[in-house]
Amino acid sequence: MMIVLSGARIFDGERFLDDHVVVVEGARIAAIVPHAKKPDGALRDLGGGLLAPGYVDVQVNGGGGVLFNEDPTPEGIARIAAAHRNHGTVGLLPTLVTDAPQVMAAAIAATREARRLTPAALGIHLEGPFLDPRRKGAHELGYIRNLESDDIATIANADCGAIMMTLAPNRVEPESIAELARQGVLVSLGHSDASYQEARRAVEAGARAFTHLFNAMSPPTGREPGMVGAALDLDDAFVGLIADGHHVHEANLRVAVAAKRHDRFMLITDAMPPAAGGPDHFDLQGRRVTSIDGCLRLDDGTLAGSVLTMDEAVRYAVNILRLPLADALAMASRIPATFLRRDADLGRIAPGYLASLVHLDDELRVLETWIEGHSSTPD
Repeated sequence: MMIVLSGARIFDGERFLDDHVVVVEGARIAAIVPHAKKPDGALRDLGGGLLAPGYVDVQVNGGGGVLFNEDPTPEGIARIAAAHRNHGTVGLLPTLVTDAPQVMAAAIAATREARRLTPAALGIHLEGPFLDPRRKGAHELGYIRNLESDDIATIANADCGAIMMTLAPNRVEPESIAELARQGVLVSLGHSDASYQEARRAVEAGARAFTHLFNAMSPPTGREPGMVGAALDLDDAFVGLIADGHHVHEANLRVAVAAKRHDRFMLITDAMPPAAGGPDHFDLQGRRVTSIDGCLRLDDGTLAGSVLTMDEAVRYAVNILRLPLADALAMASRIPATFLRRDADLGRIAPGYLASLVHLDDELRVLETWIEGHSSTPD
């Protein structure tokens, strides 16, 4: 069935188009054409606003009251995806924080099954357990361990779409990082007190990104750039940003974005169960986490994820960081799709791409989403 979406300004992933329509056939985009040349088909007048590529979030621990670690099932993933879809996210990586091996195995199996049931499930993000205890953040120390050869085989053979792995480059040898990368794993560096050189060697070995810049990583000093310096200095490395006003001071985010090519920054949420409509507290491996003034903390004050959604991150990037709207939208869609090696079918509005879209009002609030051509409005 053909649907012609009209009446909204279009952001195709790089540029804005006025007086154009998007032609959707089934799960994919068939064409973008001037309104005057629209084909015969079921016309949908969107009545204004902005039609953009749907958001892609590579770090989602939970949402809508669900925590992936506590509910590592296909149904749990589906509930998390549905909650975040209300905020414009059409594709995500359910993210497992450091946990026991059996929980990791269950999460991988759940993601494999969810990929068949939930189009928004693009793969899995394993945040740990191969981290640096000195920069563990809210990760449970008792579950942090060293990477073994059997772990590489388990992760590489997960067969569940994109596999992102956050690890500490001072705890995992470059040879192991290179092997993970050869096997298609998207290695990201984080939760580490590594030096600049250790981080650089990891990137040269095949690491592709840095996880939540500034948080749980060695900061720059005059004579030691640390992981933050490496993330900003190494041009090709992708960088995740939590733009919520709590994790990183806005001035630091502005400086970071000014220091590096914009097409390597990804907005992420690091969302936990209170995000996207969940309650204001939850348990993380037996430890209480509470949302106070929009900030999630353990009882000892440690930050523990966020209540952020991607539409809020985009608005923060535009209104607080003062980024051009095109950059903010790309950081929430095209750039993470590129990181995931899905830039041939996600993150743009172009012929042949999946019809996974978001319709925004003039305040950048979500009015409607499409995932592979299927429409939904926020609850």
